[in-house]
Amino acid sequence: MLPGLLAGAVSGSLQFWMLSKFTKAITGGGLSGKAALLGLCQFFLPLFVLLGCAFLFKEALIWVAMGMVAVLIICALARFLANKK
Repeated sequence: MLPGLLAGAVSGSLQFWMLSKFTKAITGGGLSGKAALLGLCQFFLPLFVLLGCAFLFKEALIWVAMGMVAVLIICALARFLANKK
């Protein structure tokens, strides 16, 4: 339970970081190779993490998914509130 939740939290925070860098690059004026790579990686990261968990630790799959979703929501809410001030 806890290792799956931690793996999901780490994966979700990494995905949020890549997504924020990608959107900042796109809205800042252009699509560079690095920005495209970040966008592609953040798109496929949940797929690889969840598939890896499904093959290796099937019983922890729901906890990994919940950790990813919870961290993404918390980070997005924190970023929104920080930018609102």
